[in-house]
Amino acid sequence: MYQNINFIKIIEDAWYDYDSSRKIKAVEDISAKVSTNHVYRIRCEDDDVIIAKLSYFGKFDHFVEDHGIINALATNLPAPFENFLAKSLTKHGKLFVYRHKDSVMDAWVVFYNPIKIDQKPDRKQSKEQISILGSELAKFHKACNKVVNTLPPNFKQTNDDITHLLEILETDQGKFEHRGHADVIRQQCDLFMENCDKIGVQEMTSIPVFVDWNIGNFSVKNDYSFFSRWDYDWFRMSTRMMDFYFFSRVCSDVGDRTVFSYLIDPMMEDRFLIFLKSYHRIFPLTEKEVRILKETYRFFILNYVIKDGRYFFHEFYSGKLQFEAYETYFPNIDKAFDADKILKALDI
Repeated sequence: MYQNINFIKIIEDAWYDYDSSRKIKAVEDISAKVSTNHVYRIRCEDDDVIIAKLSYFGKFDHFVEDHGIINALATNLPAPFENFLAKSLTKHGKLFVYRHKDSVMDAWVVFYNPIKIDQKPDRKQSKEQISILGSELAKFHKACNKVVNTLPPNFKQTNDDITHLLEILETDQGKFEHRGHADVIRQQCDLFMENCDKIGVQEMTSIPVFVDWNIGNFSVKNDYSFFSRWDYDWFRMSTRMMDFYFFSRVCSDVGDRTVFSYLIDPMMEDRFLIFLKSYHRIFPLTEKEVRILKETYRFFILNYVIKDGRYFFHEFYSGKLQFEAYETYFPNIDKAFDADKILKALDI
């Protein structure tokens, strides 16, 4: 759709608007190849390096809201997470967001200082490494929970995304894109909202969650403790349980893979129970939170694969994942997930 757009020119214009006194030597596209998101490395004439993120998906207000929260979180997190997240550049004391808007597209740019990276996690984790990762996520969630009242207000809720998906199904484009599957989507949306109400998700504390955790977007120290985290495309304020599905994949027996699927199976592996037990010792989970795990997975498939898959993934991946959602993911949710197995393992 935007093949002929000069994105680098937009980045250059954004940087000129930010600080025209610092000249650019080069702009390099460092975007992940499975995603449609745009990330660039700017090298200034004085050899300083800045990272730029460009997005044209969603709503401008949500983009600004999310990045304002992320930047406040990066600033307010206590040790040992004070440098865990990249900090955005500000101008005159405010988060700097550049907006490019013309007849073709509406795009937004934020700048980051480069984040330091230590060691990439192994492709397949040992049981000891899984246990450490569980305790590290618990410590990180506790730190996020500690500062949540200092963060800017958040207005976007999971139900808003589900409502938006249902609205899309009523549009001409939505009817065409989801032809043959609209009834299944509506059924899954209804199940999500009914089950969340029944379990009581509205009573759960919302904290910053990044949803997508994989070995390509966080680094660890020698002892496997968290060192840094980047790539905030799926950031949101929600229950902490939103972060768990992707960690089940990191811990999975098959390890991280280049060609991937989003099966629910990793959440039922014994290896993931090791992760949960370690997490639970530090930041105890409740029965309601364990039971909502299934719905966080359902939400992930509905929102990030069905509703927004063509924006987050290149065409090959989005088509593959959506096909698998109808053939495998949705039919297996209620068959494969067993909350009682997890509750028993955690002695809840």
